[in-house]
Amino acid sequence: MNYIWEVMIRAKEKGIDEADVFFKYGKPFSGYMELSFEDMNETDILHEIEINPFYRYYSIFKELFEPNVNENEELVEAIHDLIIHHLKDIDVLMGMNKRDYYINFVIEDMKNGYFGDYIQEKIDIFTNGEKKIIANSILNLYKTNECMHLLKDTVSRIFRNAYIFSNISERDVIILFLRTKETKEKQEQIEVLKYLFLPFKCNVKVYWEQIFGILGVNEFMRNDEIMNY
Repeated sequence: MNYIWEVMIRAKEKGIDEADVFFKYGKPFSGYMELSFEDMNETDILHEIEINPFYRYYSIFKELFEPNVNENEELVEAIHDLIIHHLKDIDVLMGMNKRDYYINFVIEDMKNGYFGDYIQEKIDIFTNGEKKIIANSILNLYKTNECMHLLKDTVSRIFRNAYIFSNISERDVIILFLRTKETKEKQEQIEVLKYLFLPFKCNVKVYWEQIFGILGVNEFMRNDEIMNY
């Protein structure tokens, strides 16, 4: 990590409240880096992070940290932290386009209950990246109304190893072979996706670590890895 925006994105991914991160004027700091970690390969999010405020923001901080002034250090550090948090917000938002804003609005709507109490209760079982996948699919649903396609696409993006089949004899049934260990959390994730995207007339059959054999497909005909009826 080299920049303040990287720290805050990493913190958000790990569920760390940005208010718990304090940006401190480094003494000393490297003139060639914005973040001043003792370990240059630091990957953990520390609650107190020393930075070089002059690396990109010299015009802002050149008078705040005048080297011959040592008065009110606590006040200066508090002001420094507030300004860095503000600059961090600008940093993070600069890379966003209109679609990113819409995705964030949808995520906030899910958290605030606009998609129902069930979604409000369950949405946090997904990671931030998975929430963005779901929100993007919801926006596509408004535009295309292709529920089944978006259910399949969203499942395949969240469960990366999944295979998805359509039932030839029952067109309103899809089969999900998730190829992962069944857990309560993963069961709930599938239920949330069904709630959001599955049409009323359709059904889903879910298989976790094993599925029935399929002739002609070697991966589904391995001994001890297929279901017996």
